[in-house]
Amino acid sequence: MENVCRCSISKKECDCNVIHKEHVEKAKALMLNDDILISMADFYKALSDSTRIKIINALDVCELCVCDISALLNMTKSAVSHQLQNLKEMNLVKSRKAGKEVLYSLADRHVCEVFEISKEHVLENENE
Repeated sequence: MENVCRCSISKKECDCNVIHKEHVEKAKALMLNDDILISMADFYKALSDSTRIKIINALDVCELCVCDISALLNMTKSAVSHQLQNLKEMNLVKSRKAGKEVLYSLADRHVCEVFEISKEHVLENENE
C-alpha cells in the first residue's frame, strides 16, 4: 500500500508521517533567499498601517501634496509628513518639487498593482 498523506483540511496540522520529498526539494530549490524575504516582509509591514493604506489609496487616484492629503484624511500635516516619510523610505512613494510644493505619487506601477490586487481580493471576499 502506498504512503499517501490523508491530511484533513479541517485539522490544524497534518497527522501523517509522509514527506513528499520531491515537493520539498522543488520548494527548497525555488525559495527566495532570506534577505529578499525579509525585504518583502518589511514591504508588507509598511502596508499594514491603515493611515498609510489611505495615503496609497489617495495617491492611486492622483498626485497630491501634504496639504491635500492632510485635508483629505483630516490629519495634521506633521502626521501626514511622518507617514509619507515612512512610505518614501520603503520606496512606495516618490516626490517631486513643483515650485514651493512637494508633490507625492506612487513610486511605480508595482505599488499600484499591489494596492489594486489587495482591494480586489478584499472586495471579492466581502461579496461571498
